[in-house]
Amino acid sequence: MFQRVHYQTLANRLQEPRRFIQVITGPRQVGKTTMVNQVAANLKVAHLFVSADSVALGNSVWLQQQWEYARIKLKQETALEYVLIIDEIQKIDQWSETIKLMWDEDTRTGLNIKLVLLGSSRLLIQQGLTESLAGRFEVIYMGHWNFSEMQKSFNYSLDDFIWFGGYPGSAAFIHEENRWKEYMIHSIIESSISRDILMLTRIDKPALMKQLFELGCLYSGQILSYTKMIGQLQDAGNTTTLSHYLQLLHTAGLLGGIEKFAGDIIRKRSSSPKFQVHNTALMSAQMGRHKKQVLSDKAAWGRMVESAVGAHLLNSSLSRNMNLYYWRENILEVDFILEKNNELIAIEVKSNGVAEFRGLEAFKKMYGPKKMILVGEKGIPVHEFLQLNPNDLF
Repeated sequence: MFQRVHYQTLANRLQEPRRFIQVITGPRQVGKTTMVNQVAANLKVAHLFVSADSVALGNSVWLQQQWEYARIKLKQETALEYVLIIDEIQKIDQWSETIKLMWDEDTRTGLNIKLVLLGSSRLLIQQGLTESLAGRFEVIYMGHWNFSEMQKSFNYSLDDFIWFGGYPGSAAFIHEENRWKEYMIHSIIESSISRDILMLTRIDKPALMKQLFELGCLYSGQILSYTKMIGQLQDAGNTTTLSHYLQLLHTAGLLGGIEKFAGDIIRKRSSSPKFQVHNTALMSAQMGRHKKQVLSDKAAWGRMVESAVGAHLLNSSLSRNMNLYYWRENILEVDFILEKNNELIAIEVKSNGVAEFRGLEAFKKMYGPKKMILVGEKGIPVHEFLQLNPNDLF
């Protein structure tokens, strides 16, 4: 079975003395549960895997019961250690307070129970960690599958990856595109929005959030002001509501709004967002056209290619402490700006063979980036760039 790079990270940490809670976060259907079970089985450690997915919302008693059961099993099996794995932890109300209580009690009494928490709502997980568990945890972020992983596991071509994206569960359906679209819409999109956002966060206008998601997928790779969004959405309310909903979609691993790069924080946060899907499958699944039709449309396919590059950069930025921006000044634009340790890398995507450097040149004069990179026929080929670790560009 294919092992993602996160496998070795978790395996190494679980073999260390009990020190930190291991927290695995990431979107739905990227293999978090599979990876943790692989590690537990291959390390041959005594463990208990439980999921809060089917537990009544807010039932913290269930959480205490699972922990007590792990304590009993540790004593019964006379093991040196025991690993308790809890999936979908964000479903439990005030989970972090309960975890803190049980973890600290085991620390005082010397019980060697190691803890692995999994969750698909990055925002709710982070809130719980910072509120109660400061200094007690490490986070492993599992993003969407990249081109190399889909190629090795499912023999995807570059065009396959750009169109069908990086969801391993949908790979079996790519030769039946209508079936693939149905799977994506019902099993991935609706499930992620309903279970990771609407069920766990108060949303006054759920229909508006779904409209915003559809609009963002349609305009992925394009800059759209909140004022224009209000004009295209029914019952849109105000810009604050839209900004909040976009942030929730981002934390669920669905749709982000990339900020404009500027010299100060205030100008960055007040800019019009550039829509960017986390996975290009979210775009193509909702299109009324099929892969062959879009491939023959150079402009439409070019937008798919740019979104694939943007998704690759966005997912990398979430797990490797980088910031991702775009830049525009009047008619001059640079598709993506990576920032790390006060160093900048400017990236322009040109998949149609036309090389345009005016935006890069203007950005260089203003900000002096460490590198300027062209992705496409006249620069780094798209298939090679999608196999790069963006962190290695610095």
